[in-house]
Amino acid sequence: MDISRHIQVVSDEGRLLARAAEEAGPDAKVPTCPDWDVRDLLRHTGMVHRWATAFLAERRTEFRLGGQLPDLDGTALLDWFREGHAALVGTLTSTPADVECWAFLPAPSPLAFWARRQANETTVHRVDAESARGGTPSPVDADFAVDGIEELLLGLHAREKSQVRTAEPRVLRVRATDAPAEWTWTMRLSDGPPVTERGDTAPADCEISGQAARLYLALWNRLPFPEVTGDRSLAALWREKSAIVMR
Repeated sequence: MDISRHIQVVSDEGRLLARAAEEAGPDAKVPTCPDWDVRDLLRHTGMVHRWATAFLAERRTEFRLGGQLPDLDGTALLDWFREGHAALVGTLTSTPADVECWAFLPAPSPLAFWARRQANETTVHRVDAESARGGTPSPVDADFAVDGIEELLLGLHAREKSQVRTAEPRVLRVRATDAPAEWTWTMRLSDGPPVTERGDTAPADCEISGQAARLYLALWNRLPFPEVTGDRSLAALWREKSAIVMR
């Protein structure tokens, strides 16, 4: 997916998130994040949007922590979220392709990294907001879901921070059943970070499979796994250990 497509996802998903949060109300619990209510979700996602915007807008070349969560609620909190979301979309749109700033995953450019990362961040938290509201959730595009699985498996979980580890070498397969055959991933698990390759590159001890959109949300621990075959303890390991630390 290209940068413009990721920016459009950020724009669309942020609006959906705000709408669902407004309909749910700030006190509504978030079933997909049991420790949060909707105000926590808005504060967190709004802070992350501003954090990402600052790296691009200010050309920050070193890591900095995100800002403080705002002491706002109700309509004021929704307005604050919408302002930060609009600023992120505007900054992503207006930033030159050759911008130099800090990023924490390999990408064609820092702009490409931030557009993709915030597209996934905003989509997952939109799902959280809709889970708090209830009703039929908005769909996730299959091509975007496959791209998001790539970021998660080949990017975020390739880092030293990944805790998806096993004492003895094991192999976990992830397969999107409605995507081309090459959109299958083989994760070699060990006492270090997972090493993930595209394709059926080794016999698997466990396979997690399903349609791309559902698989994407399941790997982000927002839905149950569509289908698990083989050693289910590896699927349980993912559930227990796959939480992401962004830095």
